[in-house]
Amino acid sequence: MSSPDWIAAEDARDRLGVRPQTLYAYVSRGRVAVRPDPQDPRRSLYRAADIDALAERKSRSRKLSDVAAGAIAWGEPVLASEITTVQGGRLYYRGRDAIRLAETETLEAVARLLRGGHGAALKRTERPAPPVAGDMATRAYLALAKRAAADPPAVGRAPLALAVEAATLMDVLADAVAGEVMGGAIHNRLALAWGQGPGGAGADLIRRILVLVADHELNASAFAARVAASTGASLSAAALAGLSTLSGPRHGGATNAVRRFAAEAAEAGPRAAVAARLQDERALPGFGHNLYPDGDPRAAALLDRFAPPPGLARLAETTRAVAGLAPNVDFALVAACEHLGLPSDAPFALFAVARCAGWIAHAIEQGQSAGLIRPRARYVGPEPERA
Repeated sequence: MSSPDWIAAEDARDRLGVRPQTLYAYVSRGRVAVRPDPQDPRRSLYRAADIDALAERKSRSRKLSDVAAGAIAWGEPVLASEITTVQGGRLYYRGRDAIRLAETETLEAVARLLRGGHGAALKRTERPAPPVAGDMATRAYLALAKRAAADPPAVGRAPLALAVEAATLMDVLADAVAGEVMGGAIHNRLALAWGQGPGGAGADLIRRILVLVADHELNASAFAARVAASTGASLSAAALAGLSTLSGPRHGGATNAVRRFAAEAAEAGPRAAVAARLQDERALPGFGHNLYPDGDPRAAALLDRFAPPPGLARLAETTRAVAGLAPNVDFALVAACEHLGLPSDAPFALFAVARCAGWIAHAIEQGQSAGLIRPRARYVGPEPERA
């Protein structure tokens, strides 16, 4: 029997007056939270507060400003794009299933697909030695910043010139993470830099990670890259905007929160750690995703390829049993890196190298629109002084 806070699908549809397909669409867009029914895991329960909020919006005429504000956080789409979509709980790159692409493709091939290229490899330009710094993130920032300070604006340049620059830029970022200029596929370069043999199981797992996190629709860092690109800025400047946004704890920095959660579970036991966070109404980092109510397919595809370390495996099993949440790609990244014995900052480095493919694709697409992204703010401050 459901609690007042969580209601069955039939009740949710009745309150909204919608069909099952519409309710599922609300869930897939992150507008309604869902969890398995503790009494019957085959059924789902929906957060009553989310349903009631939607019902209230439907019952009144919405102003344009309300629509715009609601679109900022997991709301309705705000711009057109041909690059990536999430539909039916699956991720697609220009209509191609990302999970299937991860079986065979490299990051370079997927990057060309995201940019709309025909798939032919492009000749890169010569690259300088990467910046010298103690950690991978710092080297990545320095490499992109140096390029951003010197590269010409992207606006008005021929598509082939941008494509060559895009391929070179991804190599520059990979060099910065690896700590040296290397040849070959990016996943093999990173594998070598981290003590994994090229072409082995470790390199293949790195390749799959890079493909599966190359883009994720209009996420925060992709939007930041598009804002920069809409001004005509260079591809490297757009990528730097994306990297800066990725660094936040609510985005690419979420893997650090997964590690903290895992440390809590190691100290107190997974059931106690999960219960404590639920009691304090704190998030369970690494589990659940607004766009994937039935589980993150990227995480499932990765976790099928290796056995997570025992502590993380117990945490995943307990979180699923207690909270009804499946691991997301942040958890899978941490688990994969620990499985391979990679450096502690490898999850963020992998995220950055992979997602650069998406940032560049979004920057190029935005640059083709010839429109500046410049929304208006709804002012809620003190009444302006009268002249």
